[in-house]
Amino acid sequence: MPRDGSIINTIGDTPLVELKNLDTGVCRLFVKLENQNPTGSIKDRIGLSMVEAAERDGKIEPGGTLIEATAGNTGLGLALVAAQKGYRLILVIPDKMAQEKILHLRSLGAEVRITRSDVGKGHPEYYQDIAAHLNRELPGSFYVDQFANPANPLAHEATTGPEIWAQMDHMLDAVVVGVGSGGTLTGLSRYFARVAPHVEMLLADPQGSVLADVVRTGKIQKEAGSWLIEGIGEDFVPPNCDLSRVRTAYEISDAESFATAREVLRREGILGGSSTGTLVAAALRYCREQRAPKRVVTFVCDSGNKYLTKMYNDYWMFEQGLLEPPPQGNLVDLIVRRYREGGAVTLGTGDSLLQAYRRMKLFDVSQVPVMEGDRVVGIIDESDLLLHVHADPARFGDPVRTAMVTSLETIAPDAPVSALLPIFQRDHVAIVADNAGFVGLITKIDLINYLRKQLG
Repeated sequence: MPRDGSIINTIGDTPLVELKNLDTGVCRLFVKLENQNPTGSIKDRIGLSMVEAAERDGKIEPGGTLIEATAGNTGLGLALVAAQKGYRLILVIPDKMAQEKILHLRSLGAEVRITRSDVGKGHPEYYQDIAAHLNRELPGSFYVDQFANPANPLAHEATTGPEIWAQMDHMLDAVVVGVGSGGTLTGLSRYFARVAPHVEMLLADPQGSVLADVVRTGKIQKEAGSWLIEGIGEDFVPPNCDLSRVRTAYEISDAESFATAREVLRREGILGGSSTGTLVAAALRYCREQRAPKRVVTFVCDSGNKYLTKMYNDYWMFEQGLLEPPPQGNLVDLIVRRYREGGAVTLGTGDSLLQAYRRMKLFDVSQVPVMEGDRVVGIIDESDLLLHVHADPARFGDPVRTAMVTSLETIAPDAPVSALLPIFQRDHVAIVADNAGFVGLITKIDLINYLRKQLG
């Protein structure tokens, strides 16, 4: 299919801007806005490159089936190209991926198979092994295999590298990249080795990935851990990943990555994903280490629109132990949505049950305190709502006070954590209140999250 005039003809040629409001030491730090690609990711480049290479090589027939294992963004690039070119696409995705990505993939027409993210190569539920198995089962299908497909690094050698070099007016000292499949690192390494061998290649790697260790020691010497950053970091060295030109590797924690991405949005106005936070955090470390001015480039790999319910959601960050208010040393530390900070979801006694339903759906909560002033006078949960309206949906118009429960379990902020258990055994929610009024709710899942965070 000709590319002229189609959406896939807009892939690449992304802007490059300087970050001017962060502390970059004596250096200048630039980011290439790969979130400006059609599906919001750098992976659009390789999605197009790998499909067009398969077409040239006769590996995919018109109307055929593409299969891929992906952390999400390569899948989006492939879904866009497959939809435009008329291919069926089956994607195998680990279960830690943001829901926004999965919804986007399905909206583009991709068939999504979710599998475990906590297992490695050789396990029957490992996402790459499942994709390879599907390829063997479906005659005439093509396993894209971004991890070993030579058209992956070629896309960056042929497009991304030349774009950066031109946009930097041939004045560049270092490039900071992450590794998912290895295509970006390898493609840029090849390009700059040829046109500007002085350019340093630097790796930004999530804590838990094995790649930074390989850069330092030459081999995998530790077992892979787990991380929440999406799209980069590996438990093996992909065939497409050439680490030979990497000068230095930086390990970035989930907390540092997410905090950096949020700071980039707040101070630079750029909405990037979790891998963006990792890359910018590593680039800032490098810049601040330098004693002579250098010009450094890294990437906004994808759009933060895909992570609004995760890393840009304070409540999700709190639940993960990545955003902690000043500790109170009491039960307030367990409360995710605090009333006096404006975080609690509440209702008034005169609000309708339809409003209660909408509020539960909007904020993804199953019970809501009912207030008179700063005092809790009732609780309404999904069961209360259902029992009240099941016989007559018109009763959604009834006020909340007609369905709420008024037998409440109130507990002081300074009560011991153990005091929550009897309340939960009665299948109630704990209402934390002091002399000034309502503080917040503690549910069973809040206590579970609190105990999990004690693991460190």
